[in-house]
Amino acid sequence: MNVTQQLVNAIWLGSVYSLFALGYALVFSVLGVLNLAHSAVFMWGAFIGLISVIQFGLPVWMALPVAMVGAGVIAVLLERVAFAPLRARGAPRISQLISSIGASIFLVSLAQLVFGTQPQRFPFGSIPTDAIEGLPFRVTPIQIIILVIAVVLMALLNLMVQRTRLGQRMRAVAFNQRTAGLLGINVGGIYLSTFFLAGALAGAAGVLYGLAFNSMTPFIGDAIALKGLTVIVLGGLGNIQGALVGGFVVAGLEVFSIAAGGSNYRDAIVFTLLFLILLVRPQGLLGRKEITRA
Repeated sequence: MNVTQQLVNAIWLGSVYSLFALGYALVFSVLGVLNLAHSAVFMWGAFIGLISVIQFGLPVWMALPVAMVGAGVIAVLLERVAFAPLRARGAPRISQLISSIGASIFLVSLAQLVFGTQPQRFPFGSIPTDAIEGLPFRVTPIQIIILVIAVVLMALLNLMVQRTRLGQRMRAVAFNQRTAGLLGINVGGIYLSTFFLAGALAGAAGVLYGLAFNSMTPFIGDAIALKGLTVIVLGGLGNIQGALVGGFVVAGLEVFSIAAGGSNYRDAIVFTLLFLILLVRPQGLLGRKEITRA
């Protein structure tokens, strides 16, 4: 086993997993509920990027922000349809969770009607696939681009949450929604902003995932959805830094299990980790015990 090569693979793949899981963590930290339609938004983001390249002739670097905005808008519509009405009636969070599952099924079914079920790919020549020569390990330009874009987006999100007024308001709502409302914060607007940001991150992750594997169907969100959940449970529900760490840990386990000849068991290994974390440290590696949201 070439350990250096597997580390390289784990780093770029982990950046995609972390970027995807950040959307889960962001929504949970503010609303206290898991958005299980996040993977469907991820899938739509990938296809919006693909359509931008194929039908509108945009270069990949321009298709990425288009996909982020498109996925962000879908996430906002999702919040208005699947979450806001239930929240207005004071429905329990489990109702919102079930509503998000229904929304995910609808979005995947709609994608099957619009895009079909056959794998679709970015056009040949739009992405560099040849390995860079002269290195002791194999890495392609697209893998480096994926890592750089993911790291930049994660850094910008962390900067936004920690240093901007919007981030301060999001943290206030996450701490106590009622108190934040009494202080004059538009809680509904924060919800919309949170969903838009989470959707934009999902859209970016979708495009990067599509570029990496260059095979997209309406079902590409299924596998990464469970890995994203593993990431945020590992890092701590609602913990943004935990999602960053968890993504690389999960990718590392997956990559090294494949290299060791366990490709048929890679998912089992990842989800065994999920089970052990829930059993031994349910608050996650960086989470706090007082988190009790469902």
